[in-house]
Amino acid sequence: MSEQEKPKKKKRRYFFDYTMLFIVVFLILFGLVMLYSTSSYEANVKFEDPAFYFRKQAIASAVGIAAMLAVMLVDYHFVQRFAFIGYFISLFLIILVVTPLGYEAGGARRWLNLAGVSLQPAEVAKLALIVFFASVVCRFGEGIKGKKGFITVLALALPHAICVLTITQNLSSAIIIFSIVFMMLFVATPQYREYIIIGIIAVALAVITVLLVKYDVIPASVSYRFARIKAWLDPEAFAANKGFQTLQALYAIGSGDFFGKGLGESIQKLGYLPEAQNDMIFSIICEELGLFGAFAIILLFMLLIWRFMVIANNAQDMFGALLVVGVMAHISIQVILNIAVVTNTIPNTGITLPFISYGGSSVVFLLLEMGLVLSVSRSIRVEG
Repeated sequence: MSEQEKPKKKKRRYFFDYTMLFIVVFLILFGLVMLYSTSSYEANVKFEDPAFYFRKQAIASAVGIAAMLAVMLVDYHFVQRFAFIGYFISLFLIILVVTPLGYEAGGARRWLNLAGVSLQPAEVAKLALIVFFASVVCRFGEGIKGKKGFITVLALALPHAICVLTITQNLSSAIIIFSIVFMMLFVATPQYREYIIIGIIAVALAVITVLLVKYDVIPASVSYRFARIKAWLDPEAFAANKGFQTLQALYAIGSGDFFGKGLGESIQKLGYLPEAQNDMIFSIICEELGLFGAFAIILLFMLLIWRFMVIANNAQDMFGALLVVGVMAHISIQVILNIAVVTNTIPNTGITLPFISYGGSSVVFLLLEMGLVLSVSRSIRVEG
């Protein structure tokens, strides 16, 4: 057989997900545009600088993108060395909120001031726990499929969830932490009975709680969370306090129609909608860009989740797959909760829209997570 007739050997090349990178960068840039549009009026009133919020977010986004690119170029197995250290450091940072280093903003004490840098420990914890539980599940191996391994992993999530819930009063972050763990365990174990049972119990408890609050068996005055449930059931009855933000968000969504009023033309952002640049930015998107703009953003997040699934399915090992699944769980649950809150589908929990809402800590650590996912994608080998 001549040299020309010999079959050519297929070369192995490494895969890189440019689609995911494009979606993330687009969401960041879109978020900055919407943030300036949403926050310029309030920033001008409070700080006499329309670009105050925009500038801080732009700096955080630039830092986050640089960090994402740096992490992307490093072998993702490197972070496994710091899994246990990250677990305890993130827990320690949450506890520090009760010290003089912690401070209150927007009626909640959830932030740390470290050498002039604002940091939300819950965001650090989400990244640290993704790495930690990916490492722990891999260490358990086949043992994770037994009840002992399953319960042990869930128990390891309790300290962070309890501290986030009690110290920072952040229910949404506690829900996200458990969602991350559940999703990673769901992928790592073949049996589904435990998840079905836990899901039924969780839904039953939620329904019972809502009914008890609705019929005043549990007075709304017992906790601000019960007051939020009451306001969720009838926002117009609580329009003067707990239901005000929800009503203004719904007005914004309804007035946007299909194509919106136009970029920068929102009325609700002019002092009517509290925290418009934070938790409620999706309602301003609906008002200015209409349902068309809102569906376009939802579609982008769906494409992002699809890319997560592609990378997780093709990851070279379980650790890489679990890292991707953890990040996917974090972002998807946060998107679902934010949109559900804004549309009054669930009670107000105070949660941001990933990559778009204002928040330096959030965008930096989200981009660090994306760096890990892109690092996993770079390790995938394809024939061709």
